Amino acid sequence: MGKISAVTMLSAAALAATVAVTGGPALGDWAPDRPITIIVPWGAGGSTDQMVRATVPALEDALGASVVVVNQPGASGSIGTRSALEADDEGYTWTAGAAKDLGTYPVTGLLETRITDWNLYLTVANVAVVGVNADTPYETLDDLLAAMEEATGEVTVATAGVNSSGGAAIGALAAATGVEYRHVTYDGGNPAVIATASGETQVTTQLAAEQAEMIQAGRIRPLAVLSDAPLDLQGYGEIPPVTDSLPDYPVAVNYFGIFVPGTAPAEVVAQLDQVWADAITQDQGLQDYAAGRGAVFTPYWGEDAQARVLPAIQEMAWGLFDRNETEVDPESVGIPRR
Repeated sequence: MGKISAVTMLSAAALAATVAVTGGPALGDWAPDRPITIIVPWGAGGSTDQMVRATVPALEDALGASVVVVNQPGASGSIGTRSALEADDEGYTWTAGAAKDLGTYPVTGLLETRITDWNLYLTVANVAVVGVNADTPYETLDDLLAAMEEATGEVTVATAGVNSSGGAAIGALAAATGVEYRHVTYDGGNPAVIATASGETQVTTQLAAEQAEMIQAGRIRPLAVLSDAPLDLQGYGEIPPVTDSLPDYPVAVNYFGIFVPGTAPAEVVAQLDQVWADAITQDQGLQDYAAGRGAVFTPYWGEDAQARVLPAIQEMAWGLFDRNETEVDPESVGIPRR
């Protein structure tokens, strides 16, 4: 497998060709007559907030309507997500984030919703990075794991919470290696990264998109990307994959996007399907955002999107269950073991 920047996924051109061959979804009659609200259920500056704000210009151009972004963090993203789910305003309120977070709410008990209750409009795939404060002595992932093993429960790790991408990443890493750590949680990935860059904590496992600026500025040292391929980050260089140290480490693609409640009118969904097929797949702004933030451009929608997000949902849900971080059997809420 090549580097993450060249991961084998359908390109925008291939996606457009597929739509042309199959005829694509029918163009809907929906023409928004008032602003659309996207609730970002995490803090400003984090990976979800960045992704949404990078997507908004293309949405506004395609729909001919204003899009308002509202940050409503709390309870691992479930508060803002609930607001979108309960908005009941003819499809004018959406939410966003990592699909695996959305898909595991019934396992964590934070929100009674399943991934199939939503229409998924994916934009990028993000990867978690094990990053340390630049003043720490850890030069490699093996150095950090050895320190965690020696100083049990003393190494501080900053994340946006157990149910965040960073929380799931350190949980999975600990499960794979048997190390223990002191978890320090924040209301969003950006505050967690800032905490590590400032020395308030020693480590963060938040996403590359959130750590990129601090890595490029030399304030965070990246030790490994939680993937089976290296990551080329603009302005820094290559970050080695976790599989260099842990060959059997389980990896699943972490897709991010915009989520529209399944209760939205059919014409809203048809229109957004067409927007993704015609506009988002070609959007240079999103492609530039992905390239600059260590992400992969992944404009998928519909049944294809639902199928693609399932492995990461399975990995996270069963990881939580196996680590005794939840008592809900994922199988009981429709998530089979991978």
